[in-house]
Amino acid sequence: MAREECKALLDGLNKTTACYHHLVLTVNLRQELQKTRQKAQELAVATCSRLTAVLRDRGLAADERAEFERLWVAFSGCLDLLEADMRRALDLGAAFPLHAPAAGRSGVCTGVAGASSRLGARALSTRSLRLEAEGDFDVADLRELEREVLQVGEMIDSMEMKVNVPRWTVQARQAPGAELLSTVGAGPSSVVSVEERQRGFDPRKALAAILFAAVLLAAVALAVCVAKLS
Repeated sequence: MAREECKALLDGLNKTTACYHHLVLTVNLRQELQKTRQKAQELAVATCSRLTAVLRDRGLAADERAEFERLWVAFSGCLDLLEADMRRALDLGAAFPLHAPAAGRSGVCTGVAGASSRLGARALSTRSLRLEAEGDFDVADLRELEREVLQVGEMIDSMEMKVNVPRWTVQARQAPGAELLSTVGAGPSSVVSVEERQRGFDPRKALAAILFAAVLLAAVALAVCVAKLS
Protein backbone atom coordinates (compact mmCIF):
# COMPACT_ATOMS: atom_id res chain seq x y z
CA MET A 1 0.00 0.00 0.00
CA ALA A 2 2.75 2.45 0.94
CA ARG A 3 4.72 1.57 -2.19
CA GLU A 4 1.79 2.21 -4.50
CA GLU A 5 1.03 5.48 -2.74
CA CYS A 6 4.63 6.65 -3.10
CA LYS A 7 4.71 5.64 -6.76
CA ALA A 8 1.50 7.56 -7.44
CA LEU A 9 2.85 10.67 -5.70
CA LEU A 10 6.16 10.42 -7.54
CA ASP A 11 4.41 9.93 -10.88
CA GLY A 12 2.35 13.06 -10.30
CA LEU A 13 5.46 14.99 -9.28
CA ASN A 14 7.34 13.84 -12.38
CA LYS A 15 4.55 14.98 -14.69
CA THR A 16 4.13 18.32 -12.94
CA THR A 17 7.89 18.97 -12.90
CA ALA A 18 8.12 18.11 -16.60
CA CYS A 19 5.26 20.52 -17.29
CA TYR A 20 7.00 23.26 -15.31
CA HIS A 21 10.26 22.55 -17.14
CA HIS A 22 8.46 23.02 -20.47
CA LEU A 23 6.80 26.25 -19.31
CA VAL A 24 10.13 27.70 -18.17
CA LEU A 25 11.89 26.82 -21.43
CA THR A 26 9.09 28.34 -23.51
CA VAL A 27 8.91 31.47 -21.29
CA ASN A 28 5.21 31.03 -20.60
CA LEU A 29 2.79 33.20 -18.62
CA ARG A 30 3.87 34.05 -15.09
CA GLN A 31 0.50 33.01 -13.65
CA GLU A 32 0.75 29.57 -15.27
CA LEU A 33 4.30 29.15 -14.01
CA GLN A 34 3.22 30.07 -10.49
CA LYS A 35 0.34 27.56 -10.40
CA THR A 36 2.46 24.74 -11.81
CA ARG A 37 5.43 25.21 -9.49
CA GLN A 38 3.16 25.47 -6.44
CA LYS A 39 1.48 22.21 -7.44
CA ALA A 40 4.91 20.62 -7.86
CA GLN A 41 5.98 21.78 -4.41
CA GLU A 42 2.83 20.39 -2.81
CA LEU A 43 3.50 17.00 -4.39
CA ALA A 44 7.17 17.20 -3.39
CA VAL A 45 6.30 17.82 0.26
CA ALA A 46 3.81 14.93 0.31
CA THR A 47 6.24 12.56 -1.43
CA CYS A 48 9.13 13.52 0.82
CA SER A 49 7.07 13.00 3.96
CA ARG A 50 5.83 9.58 2.85
CA LEU A 51 9.18 8.26 1.64
CA THR A 52 11.02 9.55 4.70
CA ALA A 53 8.60 7.81 7.06
CA VAL A 54 8.97 4.51 5.22
CA LEU A 55 12.77 4.56 4.87
CA ARG A 56 13.29 5.41 8.54
CA ASP A 57 11.43 2.25 9.52
CA ARG A 58 14.10 -0.17 10.77
CA GLY A 59 11.75 -3.13 10.39
CA LEU A 60 11.46 -2.69 6.61
CA ALA A 61 12.37 -5.82 4.64
CA ALA A 62 15.51 -5.72 2.48
CA ASP A 63 13.71 -6.10 -0.85
CA GLU A 64 11.14 -3.47 0.12
CA ARG A 65 13.90 -1.11 1.24
CA ALA A 66 15.70 -1.53 -2.08
CA GLU A 67 12.52 -0.60 -3.95
CA PHE A 68 11.87 2.47 -1.79
CA GLU A 69 15.50 3.55 -2.15
CA ARG A 70 15.06 3.48 -5.94
CA LEU A 71 11.98 5.68 -5.53
CA TRP A 72 14.00 7.95 -3.24
CA VAL A 73 16.75 8.40 -5.83
CA ALA A 74 14.18 9.16 -8.54
CA PHE A 75 12.52 11.66 -6.20
CA SER A 76 15.86 13.35 -5.42
CA GLY A 77 16.61 13.75 -9.12
CA CYS A 78 13.17 15.21 -9.70
CA LEU A 79 13.69 17.75 -6.91
CA ASP A 80 17.06 18.76 -8.35
CA LEU A 81 15.42 19.45 -11.71
CA LEU A 82 12.62 21.41 -10.07
CA GLU A 83 15.07 23.57 -8.13
CA ALA A 84 17.17 24.23 -11.24
CA ASP A 85 14.09 25.27 -13.24
CA MET A 86 12.88 27.53 -10.44
CA ARG A 87 16.27 29.24 -10.35
CA ARG A 88 16.16 29.61 -14.13
CA ALA A 89 12.69 31.17 -13.92
CA LEU A 90 13.94 33.54 -11.21
CA ASP A 91 16.89 34.63 -13.35
CA LEU A 92 14.62 35.22 -16.35
CA GLY A 93 12.16 37.20 -14.25
CA ALA A 94 14.94 39.39 -12.87
CA ALA A 95 16.49 39.91 -16.32
CA PHE A 96 13.20 40.82 -18.00
CA PRO A 97 11.04 42.59 -15.39
CA LEU A 98 7.56 43.74 -16.34
CA HIS A 99 7.45 46.47 -13.72
CA ALA A 100 10.51 48.63 -14.51
CA PRO A 101 10.34 50.56 -17.82
CA ALA A 102 13.63 52.11 -18.86
CA ALA A 103 14.40 55.59 -17.49
CA GLY A 104 10.96 55.86 -15.88
CA ARG A 105 9.19 56.04 -19.23
CA SER A 106 6.09 54.19 -20.27
CA GLY A 107 6.64 50.69 -21.60
CA VAL A 108 4.74 51.68 -24.78
CA CYS A 109 6.32 54.33 -27.05
CA THR A 110 3.98 55.65 -29.77
CA GLY A 111 6.38 58.14 -31.37
CA VAL A 112 3.63 60.77 -31.30
CA ALA A 113 4.44 64.25 -30.00
CA GLY A 114 2.55 67.51 -29.58
CA ALA A 115 -1.15 68.04 -28.83
CA SER A 116 -2.16 64.76 -30.47
CA SER A 117 -0.15 62.86 -27.84
CA ARG A 118 -2.96 63.47 -25.35
CA LEU A 119 -5.35 61.44 -27.49
CA GLY A 120 -2.83 58.61 -27.63
CA ALA A 121 -2.36 58.75 -23.86
CA ARG A 122 -6.11 58.41 -23.28
CA ALA A 123 -6.29 55.50 -25.72
CA LEU A 124 -3.52 53.72 -23.84
CA SER A 125 -4.94 54.35 -20.35
CA THR A 126 -6.72 50.99 -20.15
CA ARG A 127 -3.63 49.13 -21.32
CA SER A 128 -1.47 51.04 -18.84
CA LEU A 129 -3.71 49.98 -15.95
CA ARG A 130 -3.49 46.36 -17.05
CA LEU A 131 0.29 46.54 -17.36
CA GLU A 132 0.51 48.11 -13.91
CA ALA A 133 -1.53 45.26 -12.43
CA GLU A 134 0.70 42.73 -14.18
CA GLY A 135 3.75 44.56 -12.86
CA ASP A 136 2.46 44.32 -9.28
CA PHE A 137 1.91 40.59 -9.75
CA ASP A 138 5.40 40.27 -11.25
CA VAL A 139 7.09 41.89 -8.25
CA ALA A 140 5.18 39.78 -5.72
CA ASP A 141 5.71 36.60 -7.74
CA LEU A 142 9.47 37.10 -7.98
CA ARG A 143 9.73 37.62 -4.24
CA GLU A 144 7.63 34.52 -3.61
CA LEU A 145 9.65 32.52 -6.12
CA GLU A 146 12.87 33.51 -4.37
CA ARG A 147 11.49 32.25 -1.05
CA GLU A 148 10.29 29.02 -2.66
CA VAL A 149 13.71 28.35 -4.20
CA LEU A 150 15.22 28.56 -0.73
CA GLN A 151 12.51 26.27 0.65
CA VAL A 152 13.20 23.61 -1.98
CA GLY A 153 16.92 23.82 -1.24
CA GLU A 154 16.23 23.43 2.46
CA MET A 155 14.00 20.41 1.70
CA ILE A 156 16.83 18.75 -0.23
CA ASP A 157 19.29 19.37 2.63
CA SER A 158 16.77 18.08 5.18
CA MET A 159 16.20 14.93 3.12
CA GLU A 160 19.90 14.13 3.09
CA MET A 161 20.08 14.62 6.85
CA LYS A 162 17.08 12.40 7.66
CA VAL A 163 17.67 9.58 5.16
CA ASN A 164 21.16 8.57 4.06
CA VAL A 165 20.74 6.92 0.67
CA PRO A 166 23.81 7.54 -1.53
CA ARG A 167 22.67 7.51 -5.14
CA TRP A 168 25.62 5.47 -6.37
CA THR A 169 24.70 2.58 -4.06
CA VAL A 170 21.21 2.08 -5.52
CA GLN A 171 21.00 -0.52 -8.27
CA ALA A 172 18.73 0.12 -11.23
CA ARG A 173 16.23 -2.52 -12.31
CA GLN A 174 16.70 -1.79 -16.03
CA ALA A 175 19.74 -1.57 -18.25
CA PRO A 176 20.92 1.96 -19.19
CA GLY A 177 18.83 3.32 -22.05
CA ALA A 178 16.17 0.66 -21.71
CA GLU A 179 13.44 3.29 -21.66
CA LEU A 180 14.54 4.48 -25.12
CA LEU A 181 13.74 1.07 -26.56
CA SER A 182 10.31 0.95 -24.99
CA THR A 183 7.57 -0.06 -27.40
CA VAL A 184 4.62 1.01 -25.29
CA GLY A 185 1.68 2.00 -27.47
CA ALA A 186 3.10 0.49 -30.65
CA GLY A 187 1.33 -2.32 -32.49
CA PRO A 188 3.05 -5.70 -32.93
CA SER A 189 3.24 -5.27 -36.71
CA SER A 190 5.05 -1.93 -36.45
CA VAL A 191 7.62 -2.92 -33.83
CA VAL A 192 11.15 -3.54 -35.12
CA SER A 193 13.88 -3.94 -32.55
CA VAL A 194 17.33 -2.43 -32.91
CA GLU A 195 18.89 -5.87 -33.07
CA GLU A 196 16.67 -6.88 -36.00
CA ARG A 197 17.57 -3.71 -37.86
CA GLN A 198 21.25 -4.33 -37.28
CA ARG A 199 20.98 -7.95 -38.46
CA GLY A 200 19.10 -6.86 -41.59
CA PHE A 201 21.81 -4.37 -42.64
CA ASP A 202 24.18 -5.75 -45.30
CA PRO A 203 27.23 -3.54 -46.09
CA ARG A 204 27.77 -5.24 -49.47
CA LYS A 205 24.23 -4.48 -50.60
CA ALA A 206 24.62 -0.89 -49.47
CA LEU A 207 27.89 -0.54 -51.44
CA ALA A 208 26.30 -2.07 -54.54
CA ALA A 209 23.40 0.37 -54.31
CA ILE A 210 25.80 3.34 -54.05
CA LEU A 211 27.80 2.15 -57.10
CA PHE A 212 24.62 1.62 -59.11
CA ALA A 213 23.43 5.14 -58.28
CA ALA A 214 26.81 6.60 -59.28
CA VAL A 215 26.78 4.76 -62.65
CA LEU A 216 23.22 5.88 -63.29
CA LEU A 217 24.10 9.52 -62.63
CA ALA A 218 27.13 9.27 -64.89
CA ALA A 219 24.97 7.80 -67.68
CA VAL A 220 22.45 10.60 -67.36
CA ALA A 221 25.19 13.24 -67.43
CA LEU A 222 26.74 11.64 -70.52
CA ALA A 223 23.39 11.55 -72.29
CA VAL A 224 22.84 15.24 -71.57
CA CYS A 225 26.27 16.12 -72.98
CA VAL A 226 25.68 14.11 -76.16
CA ALA A 227 22.30 15.77 -76.66
CA LYS A 228 23.86 19.25 -76.39
CA LEU A 229 26.68 18.41 -78.86
CA SER A 230 24.26 17.06 -81.42
